[in-house]
Amino acid sequence: MKKFRVILFLLLSVLCQAQTEKKNIDHQSILWTRYYNQLLLSEKWSLHSEFDNRLFLKPVQENLYVIRIQGRYKINAHLETGAGFAYFSVDTQVPEINNDFKIPEYRGQQDLTWKQNAGKITFNQRFQLEERFIHNANKVELLPGTTFSWRFRYRLLADYTFWKKEKQLLKAVVSDEIMFNFGKKIINNTFDQNRIYAAIHYGLNSNLAFEIGYLNSFQRRASGIDYFNRDIIRFSIFHKIKISKKI
Repeated sequence: MKKFRVILFLLLSVLCQAQTEKKNIDHQSILWTRYYNQLLLSEKWSLHSEFDNRLFLKPVQENLYVIRIQGRYKINAHLETGAGFAYFSVDTQVPEINNDFKIPEYRGQQDLTWKQNAGKITFNQRFQLEERFIHNANKVELLPGTTFSWRFRYRLLADYTFWKKEKQLLKAVVSDEIMFNFGKKIINNTFDQNRIYAAIHYGLNSNLAFEIGYLNSFQRRASGIDYFNRDIIRFSIFHKIKISKKI
């Protein structure tokens, strides 16, 4: 409990600081759709892939799409770790501005995830480090080279199972994730963003599940005084494929 109190205090301190600063806030509405595949290779090893598309709703305009792949290893019943790569293609971050080119980002990621069951509730803490290589660009074209920075992410998630019958289930999911940037080019936006999420998750069977939820993302931009406040509807499909019948 002491660790949870310390983490909660740090989260609240950062959020309170962000709320008291002078800032310009851009409110946006976005739809995220995601297909998440888990290829189960053995009891301990798995290969995860993700395809994510993000679309502005007011006005309708492509935001970006993401392709992720990572290998994961289950250390024990409570701990697992993973490492992988992600490719982002950013169309625009402001729907009123539509460039004639897309900005690529190449991202490495590593994480350590801790899980604990408490009856019908499962707690999940994820500590993740990212290495971000964002292609240089101005307002009219891509420029040579990339800009590198680090990002640390901490997510606290809990889910509660309302109903479970054979291989079907219905549960609620809530989470809070905070992110920090680091690097030579990071000057005014060490605090990157906070994401609060709530969703309903329905497992059709042991291999296929659907989730729909609301996510609020409050993100500081590079200027330090400009922010995105994003209302996001997220729809996800989770698909497990077992290589071995022994799993």
